Amino acid sequence: MRGRLVLLSIIVGLWVFLFIFQNYFNTFWALVALIAIMGTYSGYICVANKHRVRVLKKHPVEINSNYKPFITIMIPCHNEGVVIRKTVENITAVDYDNYELILIDDRSDDNTAEVIKQIADENHNIKYLIREKSAFPGKSAVLNDALQMAHGEAILVFDADARINPDFIKNLVPKLEPEDVGAVQARKVISNRNDNFLTRCQDNEMALDTHFQIGRDAVKGAVELRGNGELIKRKALEDIGGWNNFTITDDLDMSTRLQIKGWDIRFCPEVSVYEEGVIKIFPLLRQRRRWVEGSIRRYLENFWAVLCSKDISLRVSLDMTAYICEFLLPFWFFSEIGFQIFRYIRYDENQILSSLTLAVLIFFFFYSALIYSLRKYNHLKPMENIRQSFETCAYLLVLWFPVVTFIIFKIIFTKKTMDWGKTQHGTAKSEEPALVK
Repeated sequence: MRGRLVLLSIIVGLWVFLFIFQNYFNTFWALVALIAIMGTYSGYICVANKHRVRVLKKHPVEINSNYKPFITIMIPCHNEGVVIRKTVENITAVDYDNYELILIDDRSDDNTAEVIKQIADENHNIKYLIREKSAFPGKSAVLNDALQMAHGEAILVFDADARINPDFIKNLVPKLEPEDVGAVQARKVISNRNDNFLTRCQDNEMALDTHFQIGRDAVKGAVELRGNGELIKRKALEDIGGWNNFTITDDLDMSTRLQIKGWDIRFCPEVSVYEEGVIKIFPLLRQRRRWVEGSIRRYLENFWAVLCSKDISLRVSLDMTAYICEFLLPFWFFSEIGFQIFRYIRYDENQILSSLTLAVLIFFFFYSALIYSLRKYNHLKPMENIRQSFETCAYLLVLWFPVVTFIIFKIIFTKKTMDWGKTQHGTAKSEEPALVK
């Protein structure tokens, strides 16, 4: 209820702002200013990253080869009987000996529990946990239950469709060593990007996310965990009381709560975790609905803690503010267009054509970032880069703007539900990915 009131206050404040500007100023320039701020911040994180690269070339960070913490790998499984065996075969081929693996069956309706038991019988490093049908739902609850039987100094979480290279842990672990670092996130890559238009756009979207995560890491900003391929220090986990059972996005919620406590989160683009992209539009919309709702709710539920925390750094606070603008922008844009259409219908003076040009500015903002990201991280040729950046930008705006607007109204007018909206695995058409990217 408190989060709903906070969001409603923000929206009402935005509408009052727009109403005042509609009558006394030109709201077009207010939106231009917002986009300019976002663009300036994007430029800032790019420059910061290039500066860091130059510094590291002159003064490389020495890696402590003796830092090899005992790691508990956790893989939550809900109806994953089709994919889990291949996932375990891939992960247990890792070039790192100091670990244990816990497979968790979360109330599956298929043969997942039987497959997990068979796998555990074949490998002494593998434990399993079969949750009762009456157990509390959700990935967070699954991980909290498994944490009670884990012995690791750090917890490494994978989704049931994850694929990694053998050197994954060896290259990820050094980032976790500093005292103030609570967690590290690997780069996410779509393994079946060539299945169709949607999976290709999702992989390009992950490249864009990599670009922004690297920039946020360069400025010591609010780097976020992504659920798959996240390595978390046990001390940090215990400091925040484990995962939050009452969130639908365990990774984003944990990211915010770690940062409130002053823990740093690092991003490791040199290490990739591969996962299946969603091949159909309605499951994709369900997945993104959950991501957006969970992301907005974690800020609303931690609103006062973010404002009042003495441990959170100014850089993280500013970075969070810049990130929140991404959620305000779609609603602000639709509200602006709605106000202008209303004035047009009443034959009042309006700037509807000027406001519509904002769509071009927004498109150009994301298009520019995609051009850079796809060239740098997906290594596309120039003409192919231009084409895929254009189609991916259109995909993002068509998907992102309506979903964000819908979720804002959903949070305000409906009760919170624990609709996890699980992503189905094992539907990819392409073969196993070539794991070096």
